[in-house]
Amino acid sequence: MLLTVTDLRKTYATADGDFDVLRGVDLSLDAGQTLALTGESGSGKSTLLHLIGGLDVPDGGRIVLDGTDLTALDDAGRARMRRETVGVVFQQFNLIPSLRVVDNIAFQARLAGRHDGAWCDTLAERMGLTPQLRKYPEQLSGGQQQRVAIARTLAPRPRLVLADEPTGNLDEAAAAQVLALMLELVTDTGAGLLMVTHSDRLAGQMQRRLHLSRGVIA
Repeated sequence: MLLTVTDLRKTYATADGDFDVLRGVDLSLDAGQTLALTGESGSGKSTLLHLIGGLDVPDGGRIVLDGTDLTALDDAGRARMRRETVGVVFQQFNLIPSLRVVDNIAFQARLAGRHDGAWCDTLAERMGLTPQLRKYPEQLSGGQQQRVAIARTLAPRPRLVLADEPTGNLDEAAAAQVLALMLELVTDTGAGLLMVTHSDRLAGQMQRRLHLSRGVIA
């Protein structure tokens, strides 16, 4: 089992009092498996992804990722897991404007000490980015920028890929194409994929699907 989430809880303080975003979430994911997480806005989907990715700390429960209890790690330990084990694709591309495409793709792998030029070249080719490698992000279309973001995420060969509405800024045709490429590459690398999406059509392309409602798996 690549990922096990048990009784995960998260509460935020608001002007109207405490708000229980997650109220005891359980889920699991095998290596090489794809899972769609759906739910209405405010149901806790992004919060759950941020906790699994070590970007935030839960108030209760456990997250065991690749044999490591993430909830027992300090800030440095979670940062190391993010570099070495987890890759995150956001709706916003978050590319570095001052770097060319080739360097944006390699950026995360270099941080993790896992840069492999041949693998980065393969990712660029598979994503149809080879002709764009010397360009800057502002010179690309939205679909091309998201392909760069996905290639950057996969460059360090993460064990788990978390995708938060990765095609939310793309039109339907571009979204379908980008998702197909991402699924193909995730399958080839053997990584697990947990994707948040509002799209029933995109969720239907994943092997499994869970629905989050009011902080619990419905």
